Amino acid sequence: MDSMCRFGKYRVEREVLDEQRLEEITKRKPCSDAQPSLTEWLKDSLRCTVPKLKRSVVSSLPVLTWLPKYSVWEYGMPDLIAGISVGILHLPQSMAYALLASLPPVFGLYTSFYPVLIYFFFGTSRHISIGTFTVLSIMMGSVTERLAPDMDFLKMNGTNVTAEVNTAARDSYRVQVAAATTVLGGLIQVVLGLVKFGFVGTYLSEPLVRAYTTAAAVHAVVAQLKNIFGISPRRFSGPLSLLYTLKDVCSLLHHTHLSTLVVSAVSMVFLIMGKEFNSFLSPKLPIPIPVDLITIVTATLISKYAQLNNNYTVSVVGEIPSGLRSPSVPDVSLFGEVIGDAFAMAIVGYAICISLGKTFALKHGYKVDSNQELVALGLSNTVGGFFQCFSVCSSMSRSLVHETTGGKTQVAAVVSSLIVLVAILKLGPLFQELPKAVLGAIVFVNLKGMFKQYYDIVTLWRSSKIDLVLWLVTWVSTLLLNLDLGLAASVTFALVTYGLFLNVASDSYSQRGKTMIERCSSFGQVREIPGITIFRSSATLYFANAELYLEALKEKSGLDISKMLIYKRRLEAKQKRRERRAERRAKRQAKRETQALRAAAQLSGPPVLSVEEEVSSWKGTCIDRNVPDQEGQDWSERENGTVFVIPTTLRKPDDNCRWEYLKSGDPDCTSLGWISELQDEDSTTLDSSSEDTLSHDLERVSLGSLGKWTWDIHSIILDLSTANFIDIVGLKTMKNIFHDFSEIDVDIYIAGCQATVVEQLELGGFFSQTITKRHLFASVHDAVLYCLDHRGATLTPRYEPSLKSGTVLF
Repeated sequence: MDSMCRFGKYRVEREVLDEQRLEEITKRKPCSDAQPSLTEWLKDSLRCTVPKLKRSVVSSLPVLTWLPKYSVWEYGMPDLIAGISVGILHLPQSMAYALLASLPPVFGLYTSFYPVLIYFFFGTSRHISIGTFTVLSIMMGSVTERLAPDMDFLKMNGTNVTAEVNTAARDSYRVQVAAATTVLGGLIQVVLGLVKFGFVGTYLSEPLVRAYTTAAAVHAVVAQLKNIFGISPRRFSGPLSLLYTLKDVCSLLHHTHLSTLVVSAVSMVFLIMGKEFNSFLSPKLPIPIPVDLITIVTATLISKYAQLNNNYTVSVVGEIPSGLRSPSVPDVSLFGEVIGDAFAMAIVGYAICISLGKTFALKHGYKVDSNQELVALGLSNTVGGFFQCFSVCSSMSRSLVHETTGGKTQVAAVVSSLIVLVAILKLGPLFQELPKAVLGAIVFVNLKGMFKQYYDIVTLWRSSKIDLVLWLVTWVSTLLLNLDLGLAASVTFALVTYGLFLNVASDSYSQRGKTMIERCSSFGQVREIPGITIFRSSATLYFANAELYLEALKEKSGLDISKMLIYKRRLEAKQKRRERRAERRAKRQAKRETQALRAAAQLSGPPVLSVEEEVSSWKGTCIDRNVPDQEGQDWSERENGTVFVIPTTLRKPDDNCRWEYLKSGDPDCTSLGWISELQDEDSTTLDSSSEDTLSHDLERVSLGSLGKWTWDIHSIILDLSTANFIDIVGLKTMKNIFHDFSEIDVDIYIAGCQATVVEQLELGGFFSQTITKRHLFASVHDAVLYCLDHRGATLTPRYEPSLKSGTVLF
């Protein structure tokens, strides 16, 4: 039997069978869909046709799917604002994270320019912001300092016995190491993407990724202590390197440079206050205040005019060359020394990108191709490495700015890269006097979000002890074994803990052989219950197969939810645009009619009351048309010459007023000029000429108004009788299933849960006002009965509530 199948449209009334009869009735029919031979498969794969070539080109360059349809009028301004906001955020972060990678700050600017342009052509996510990121920067810093330590670049200071570091030679070699690591990591990502290895991201569960990034934040803090205190500790590598480095820092605290410490403290206070003020005013601001950029500009001006470097020996960024560097081939001889680090950065960078990309895709109703994302990120790293960039991935902070400021596509990323280009060409030399302590303070403050992830310990303690153990093991191993070995140990522990090899080996998700639907069809007395589908998996729902579970459910149900949601949102956006245009036309028409009425009244007519004046007198009140006011005047019909204003009766106490404007002197006239609804003291108006064309669009976009798809499923029952536990990722997947299918008016129910699974759902906060325990049933049979009573059957077949003995419900 296949491990997952949709077999819920059938009710089987089964007779009592003996062994002979059972053998006869369960004989399998020969499979009519024979698998093609290897020769036929190769011929079909190598055959080149125009449609196949077009599909290949479009799948390789996703930009061709949306750029030709790009609406400048609809998306241009939001993308421009989002691009400027993200570009301003790129400048301070790129220079600060370059210090984390132990590279000159200008290479951070390069990293925020070239890879962004590459991802524009090959990426499938519309909202993530590619560029520098804390975790990858600290991983790169461990590589550069291991292969190019300061001790290897000492030079004698004239005739003095003391030696100083040759920073020019050291930085030049570190750039070569970073470029080689980036190119090799990019090639690994491209190869993995081409062989469809995008599913590797599913083996990095959310608790693992969050614990890993939290531990990486500790590494970043320790690495920046030298810039905060103005000291020069040794950098260690390998297991327990963090403890050795921290011990060396503590031994040098009595050598703290006070001027540098003051600059760091003042910068941190200013950044924290600015970000808190920014978050307080964020609901009222169209774009966030660029606190990081303001801090950098202010610190640079103070440093330049106060001569902090010359008078107080505060370390500054130094020379920042202007202009772009020519591409160069990385040192291939370094590949053997960095291959382990390159592979670790490739996997971590992809995991962060795909998790963030799928989050935004789910929110905005489009799909992210995991394999294409792997290829796009690999090409961004590979091409960027030839231009002396270091490893990139998506940034949570910049991606959130992209989305919250209204960004719609990756055109915003192009705008941000242009801002970075201007900084590289013209503004670079202006930041030469910027203290490094300010960049260290920016790194410190921006890590606040990662340190908040320590609250996961409390959350996981209440919801899932298994995920808590995984979180703690990942955190400890990453701290003690360093970032590369810590990741390997964490993934290994996760696979062993969840029994991945045993569970995944048996999960076929009905992809081969006959499905249960076909098997049930061999029984003679099978009857379908229209509108109800039952979905069952023999595997436990956890992080490794949660995405496969969701995809299999969508495939077996036959509902392309992503396309439906996209079409629905397009209709909603189109409706809003039409309403705005109709409102402007209606206002102009009302103004012309008012002017005409006033002109006629001045000649010989009765006094005229305008529609606007009448509406303003009724704002905030809802009066029944059949109830006169205190003066005994019936307000249901106020004649103003040619326009009647009639507030309709409310059906519910909390409903908004609906106003009907009749373009006639007869209050019984049935031709409505336009109808609008007052909400928050604003009225949305429609021109009378557009009433016929918009009557359908003004309705709430739902199943009835989609029109493009038709289906007979109104309820889906998830049979979880075989699941013995569910982790945090599986729980969130279940929430997504309820949310997605509710968008297309399909009800989801859960049946057959074991007591432990129900307890885990409760502890994980699964049940809420929208997902109540009314969606939970002890058996599939009870769920089907409820569906029939609640929604009915689309074809209303004959159904007996009490099944005969021996009846089985699938």
